[in-house]
This record gives sequence, structure tokens and C-alpha cells, in this order.
Amino acid sequence: MTRRTGRRPPTRLIRLVALVVTVASLVPASAQTPQPSHLTAAPALAAAYDAIYDARFDDVPALLTRACGGSGATRSARATAPREACQLLEVVSTWWRIQLDPNDRSRDEDFRERADASIAAIDAWTMREPMRAEPWFYLGGAYGARAQWRVLRGERLAAARDGKRIKDALERSLALDPALQDAYFGIGLYHYYADVAPAAAKFLRWLLLLPGGDRVEGLEEMLKARDQGELLRSEADYQLHLVYLWYEKQPQRALELLRDLRARHPRNPHFLERIADIEDVYLHDTAASMRTWQTLLEAAQSGRIAEPVMAETTARLGLARQLDRRHETDAAVTQLRTVIDSKPATPVGALARAQLQLGQALDRLGQRSEAIAAYRAALEHVPSGDPDRVAPAARAGLRAPRAR
Repeated sequence: MTRRTGRRPPTRLIRLVALVVTVASLVPASAQTPQPSHLTAAPALAAAYDAIYDARFDDVPALLTRACGGSGATRSARATAPREACQLLEVVSTWWRIQLDPNDRSRDEDFRERADASIAAIDAWTMREPMRAEPWFYLGGAYGARAQWRVLRGERLAAARDGKRIKDALERSLALDPALQDAYFGIGLYHYYADVAPAAAKFLRWLLLLPGGDRVEGLEEMLKARDQGELLRSEADYQLHLVYLWYEKQPQRALELLRDLRARHPRNPHFLERIADIEDVYLHDTAASMRTWQTLLEAAQSGRIAEPVMAETTARLGLARQLDRRHETDAAVTQLRTVIDSKPATPVGALARAQLQLGQALDRLGQRSEAIAAYRAALEHVPSGDPDRVAPAARAGLRAPRAR
């Protein structure tokens, strides 16, 4: 079950604090003489990056081999991307697999090992070429990938330590080459979030002696970097949609960015899920949200989208919510029973969520005994940690003396 991305989660402040620490690292120093380098073989790396955003994970290894070449004598004389850059994109690919089902921890150990190895390799590169901006840029990116995962898993202190390391690496990179436009997207993120952050995040920034922010300037920098960067167009669109949604109060602009992402990366189910949630939670457009969930369902059934089994389950749960809200509760029950009968393993917690929604729908239909059975089944299938907080809602359903 996709988490309710329209509402701000309880850990939102923690993540925002970590983001302020992380993107603070992108403020450039000016003490050293810049030595232009930019990013070697950026188009080839961008092709791999696009495949990651399109959730074409099986294509990524071949694209990275093409970008970085072979080893020794097999490497072409033409410019190839540094092996360390491709190693980092392998980490990013694993991170996006995790983002498709963030409650699934089965890839965590693989991610941790890849991230640690990537950091070690790029750190060694910075020692070999300390006056080159590119290795410092990628070192900051490697720490950034690990920091995001650590925030997701609640490793707050470790994430903060990574934030300091990112600051040191990317500050050095931009001092050596201020023309690295992709890095300036991070500058904009820092300026923006440092201005709009709540008091707790600003206090942490003060403790770390980091510079203040500017909301307008930060947004301008992000948009400029989005248009001129070599790698991060899709990442910029994704982060900007959150900015427009949460702080600029422009959900339509957020939808435009997501629809653009969907058009460029049609195999990634996450973008349709986000669109459907925004149409529901922010625009209160049940009909539009239903159409988007139906689009996701059809794409999953025809195999036109990554992780089709997981996407179909998520789509049916979304459709059931909207059908129930339109008082088409019988149709919602049909969708939920289809999910339950399939006994989905992914996304994590989907079976518990389906049983909970079924209990609530049956309560509205006045079928109290069947609803109680569904609530009990939901409690039996709650995953470790109950990331979607199904258990409290199921217990509340069991205690309810009448139809909900």
C-alpha cells in the first residue's frame, strides 16, 4: 500500500532537518582557483540515470558498462565516464528500487554495502586527484545517497554525520569548478529550505554555523540548474514538485512536473501513484484520482509498467478508496477482495491495508460481523513495525459499536 504522500508524515521534521544539513554542503567556497572539469561522458551517464528513473533497472548494468567502458585494454580511447561514477549510479538504482516500496527492507543490506563501497572508491579518487572537481562532486553524491537511506530508516545521527561529510566534499567541488550546474541545484535546495524550514531545523543550522537561506533565490537557482544541468533534470523535477506542493501551495504546478516525469519515464509506477494522491488529497478530485488509478491498473495488467504485480495491488487499493468515497461501496469491496484473494507480498503491508479497508467498507454497508472478521484479519497481517499504522485503525474498528 502506498503511503499517504499527500499528508505530511510524523517524521517530516526529522527529514527536513536532515535535508537542510545535507544540502548545506552545496554552498561553494571561493578560496581556491577554479579548474574547469564538468562531468566526463555526461550524456552516457544521463542515459543510465534516465533508465533508473524509468524503473528499467535491468537495463542499467549494460548502460553503465557502455558509459564507463571495460577494464584495462578493453577501455576505449574515447572519453568514458569514471568507474566511480557508474558505481555511484548502481547505488542510486538500488535506492530507487527501495523507494518503489519503502517499507520493504529486503534490499537494505545490499544498499548499505554498495553505498559504503562507493564512498570508499570515490574517496580514494579524491586522494589521487585532489584538485579535480569531479571526484569531490561524486563523493558528495555518494554520501547524499546514503544519507537519504539513513533518514528513511531512522538512523538520524549517522545521517547527520554524513551531512557534514557532504558539506566538505561538495564545497570543495564547487570551489574547484563553479560551473557544475547540477551541483547548483543543491545550492538552490539549501537556500530554499534554510528559509522555509521550521524553527528546529533553523536552530540546527545555527549550531552548525551554516549560512541562512533565501526562498526566492533558492527557487530561481533550482529552476536554472534544472534547465542547464547535465544529469539531474528528473531529480530536479521530482524535488521541485515537493516544493510546489508543500510550501508554494501550487498543487497544479506539482502535477505538471509529475505528469512531465510520467511522460518521460512511463514505466515508473511511482509517478502515477503520486499524481493520484495529489488529485485526491490536495485537489479533492475523486473522479480524476479514480482515472489515474485506473490508468495504473491497466498499465500493470498489460505489463507496460515496472513491478506490475505490486502496481496492480496499489492501483486496486487506490481505486477502492475512491469508489468508497463515491458511495460505490460494493464496487470497492470487489476491488479489495481481489487484492486479498491474490495474497500480495508487495507492497509490504498491502494485505493488512486491504483487510482494514474491507472492514471499513463492510461497516458502511451495515455488515458488522463480516467487518469484525476483516479487522481481525488486518491485525494478523500487520508487518513488523506497522509502517502504515494499520493496527490502531483496525483496533478502533473492532471497538466501534456501530457502522463507521
